[in-house]
Amino acid sequence: MASKAVSDALGRAPGAEAGHPGLPPVAQPGKYVPPSVAGAAKILVVGPLGVGKTTLIGTVSEIAPLSTEAMMTRAGARVDTHVHSGKTTTTVALDFGRMTIDGDLVLYLFGTPGQPRFLPAWRDLAKGSLGALALVDTRDLEASFDALGNLEDLGLPFAVAVNLFPESPQHDEKELRAALDLLPETPLVTCDARDARSSVGALIALVSHLINAATESS
Repeated sequence: MASKAVSDALGRAPGAEAGHPGLPPVAQPGKYVPPSVAGAAKILVVGPLGVGKTTLIGTVSEIAPLSTEAMMTRAGARVDTHVHSGKTTTTVALDFGRMTIDGDLVLYLFGTPGQPRFLPAWRDLAKGSLGALALVDTRDLEASFDALGNLEDLGLPFAVAVNLFPESPQHDEKELRAALDLLPETPLVTCDARDARSSVGALIALVSHLINAATESS
């Protein structure tokens, strides 16, 4: 769980100085966020099309989430090849939500579009982010490679959450780490984007990872 130590550790992370876009200032505590909030962090939620980014943000957000969902078209279907049946809408700009951990740390969650053609917007959203939660789908692990590669190129620390679908193939952790080429220190968890407890757990795993990285580098 988060505590004041969480905010202190994140405050020592690179880019956590006052006014840096990675840590939005907590303006007028009590009006927009609870008075107890001591720090804030911008977090990306990334992954391929249809992996559950919009669902996860909507599940955990304590405010009405902002979503830029649009109907998928035949023209888009010709280039958006990784689409599971039943998917009728897609994020075309961003998703946004807010979650408070343990009363003192606010996470501003930015969901990225999943299609490679939106990569320029994806990279713009990454500016000022402290870290990322990468969602993957074991029905098509290859579809996640671009998102994970982009995070590595940006040097952005991340945790990986396997979003469980009813028909998801089961793999043990060693197999998944090998398939996704994850470093030993990269957190790998499972979640159901529709379930608040497991989705919050995935985000806490990311925050813990960021704290450990910040503590080791201080």
